Amino acid sequence: MVTVKMTGDLMIKLVLTDMDDTLIPAGHDGASDYAIEGIHAMQAAGLHFGPVSGRQPSAMGWMFKNCSECFSTGAFCNGQVMFVDGEVVASHATDNAALMRLADYLEQETDDTYLKVYSLGDDFWNNDAYCVTSDPERVRRAMESGGNAWLKGEEAPCRPVVDDAPVYKANIWSARSREELAGLRERVAAEVPELSLVFPNNRVRLFDILPADWDKGCAALELARALGLTLDEVAVFGDSDNDLPMIDAVPNSVAVANANEAVTAAARWHIGAAADDAVAGALHQIAACAATGEMPPFMCQVDAAGFGITTV
Repeated sequence: MVTVKMTGDLMIKLVLTDMDDTLIPAGHDGASDYAIEGIHAMQAAGLHFGPVSGRQPSAMGWMFKNCSECFSTGAFCNGQVMFVDGEVVASHATDNAALMRLADYLEQETDDTYLKVYSLGDDFWNNDAYCVTSDPERVRRAMESGGNAWLKGEEAPCRPVVDDAPVYKANIWSARSREELAGLRERVAAEVPELSLVFPNNRVRLFDILPADWDKGCAALELARALGLTLDEVAVFGDSDNDLPMIDAVPNSVAVANANEAVTAAARWHIGAAADDAVAGALHQIAACAATGEMPPFMCQVDAAGFGITTV
């Protein structure tokens, strides 16, 4: 074990974290009291916290037990909608025509896969959704598959087309295995290059859909800039493919122990699992360091291979 000496006046002033399977363990109904206490401790010390999630803003209420201060700053819909102190600072819509071409491709090439579009409204807080298909059986097959059957509350009406409203969140749902979906992603990239498909976590059989030129990494850079911070003053936490751009973009990147191989390899620092509330422990360390202007202990030690090792 080697202790890393941090030079200059570096300290973490902004934490950006993925939610599902990073801050919140699988199967839990929201962030723990310990995590929320850590966020409050950070904010009391003059630091910033924000979720960077594939979920829409309206999901944050239940995820943070209606503590709105925990998500007044953050990037939602994989960074397509960004808030700072409760105000929208940027938004990046997905091309509707490209989404319609994607829906047509899925209709022609599959019978168990479909496009789902969320209607967030002008203020981004709505949660209406619809399935872009004329075949409700296609939806049933995807939702009753072993990979998605555990999900609740995902029912939505079917429509034949993508409407004209700006789209900031869309998914592909499927009954296919994740290996088969990886192949589908390659074919879609050739058919609809304006769109990017990413797995939102390491479990479900779905893709998040993003504009090809935007992702969580772009959002992390934008939030740091909006707050007047350097990237060395930012820490990001993640576990899955849609977190990789953020992990790659920020020097103090952190993987939880349950992260997939790509995120684990790309992250500079490594902590315990989401199931052990490891991110919450990291938040408390970061808050405690605000008084001394130091880096948190879990960012000061590396093993013989040069990987950061956890003390949380």
